[in-house]
Parts: sequence; structure tokens; C-alpha cells
Amino acid sequence: MFRQLTPRLYASPQITLDEVEAAAAQGIGLIINNRPEGESDDQTPGEAIAAACADKGIAYVAIPVTHAGFSQQQVAAMAAALTSTDAPILAYCRSGTRSTLLWALAEASRGENPAELARLAGQAGYDLSPVAALMDMLAPGK
Repeated sequence: MFRQLTPRLYASPQITLDEVEAAAAQGIGLIINNRPEGESDDQTPGEAIAAACADKGIAYVAIPVTHAGFSQQQVAAMAAALTSTDAPILAYCRSGTRSTLLWALAEASRGENPAELARLAGQAGYDLSPVAALMDMLAPGK
């Protein structure tokens, strides 16, 4: 269910309360919700995920991303979340794609190589081509 992007970062489609428990068993220390509330009638509400995280001692942050695209504030918030802990992290949205794209943008803004990010995402089944130009623009010194 959780697709590994890096040794400590996973992306996932929408998670359930049972999957919060699975994440805790796997040692996840932070869950990042990249899905806007009310996007789908069948999604588990963020507040329920947050409560389940609190019960399991997992930190939780919401950085909702709509299909309209990514903002600098979202990229900065994701970068801050990724550096807020040394524990494994799980980011989720509807399919895992927006979480992966936002991760790549955040990492590119911190100086990570876009080609390496694309390789890692591809190994997990995600395509970064929709944000390739943005990754290049966000690279330090650009």
C-alpha cells in the first residue's frame, strides 16, 4: 500500500484509520495529508486521521493540494515537514501522485538533483514529468 520513495519517505493513496495503525506498526513518525477535505465522499476525513495519529503517537500535518497546482507556500510547508523529523514519513492524497510531486518540488527547492528525484519517484511508480520545469526553477541559484 505504501510506496517507498526514499529510505524514510513513503507515498500512498488515501489512507484509512486501519492504515494509520499499519503506519504506526511500520514506525512512521509523521503523516502528511496532501488531500483537500471533501474532495470525495468516500475519503476518510483529515480530522479522523489526525485523531488516529494522535492516539498512536504519530505527528500529523495537513498541506492540502488541489488540482489547480502547487504554490510556493505549499512547497515551503512540505520542505519544513520533511525536515521536521528523522522518523519515517508517510504522505498521502487521492492516488499518491500529488504527494510525490510536492515532495519532489520541496526537495528540488532544497538542492536535490531533479534527475535523481525523478529516478526515485519512477521506482515507486510515479512520474515527475508534470513538475520537471518547476523543479528546475526551484533549484537553488535559479
